[in-house]
Amino acid sequence: MPALIVGNWKMNGLGEDIAEVAAMAGSSAAKGRSGIWIAPPFTLIDRAVIVSAGAVKIGGQDCHGNAKGAHTGCVSAPMLADLGAGFVIVGHSERRRDNGETDADVRAKAMAGRAAELEVILCIGETRGQRDSGQTEAVLSSQLAGSLPDDAEGLIIAYEPVWAIGTGLTPTLGDVETAHAHIRSQIVARFGPAGHGVRILYGGSVTPANAGDLLRVADVGGVLVGGASLTAQSLLAIAAAAP
Repeated sequence: MPALIVGNWKMNGLGEDIAEVAAMAGSSAAKGRSGIWIAPPFTLIDRAVIVSAGAVKIGGQDCHGNAKGAHTGCVSAPMLADLGAGFVIVGHSERRRDNGETDADVRAKAMAGRAAELEVILCIGETRGQRDSGQTEAVLSSQLAGSLPDDAEGLIIAYEPVWAIGTGLTPTLGDVETAHAHIRSQIVARFGPAGHGVRILYGGSVTPANAGDLLRVADVGGVLVGGASLTAQSLLAIAAAAP
């Protein structure tokens, strides 16, 4: 299965930055072995869909758990689908931290995304304190138990140790392998054989320099990239590192 390279632009990007999506879409990597997905800010999704011309899948960084209603400032999964988005990220640690999102909130969003026929990238990960105290696997198990939707169809898990996001720090390759193996065991226990088909991404300070090693770790089916996804040059270098 080709590596999946997902860029999360977070709160970055203006109209002029659509040129980066166009450059990604025009690359051989987007048309070759590696799948490239981009989650720009909501304001750029429709334009990104147009310039990507299907070569790059465009998605949202979040959605509300309800399809519609009196939720000022929120965006629903059907709204994303209406713009041409093909996926949505839910449960990112910055949403959990900054917006107080619980596992129940994340599960509702995952269910909403699937109801709108979007693929769902569900993020989990431990803090530095939790890792240092030996709680990594317990934290991952708890987040999965509370956040997973009803079935594995259209589901992708992203393991992002919170302490590695935007810090330049990454766990050892052995630690990544151990975490991914644990996640796999949990989703297989939850979904049975269908759990073997769920792709698990690694995220947290992924760069062109370390992407190749990370993508060679067992059960790493791709990467979720933050800052290094903002330019075509950087993201394509990560895609080129895929084995």
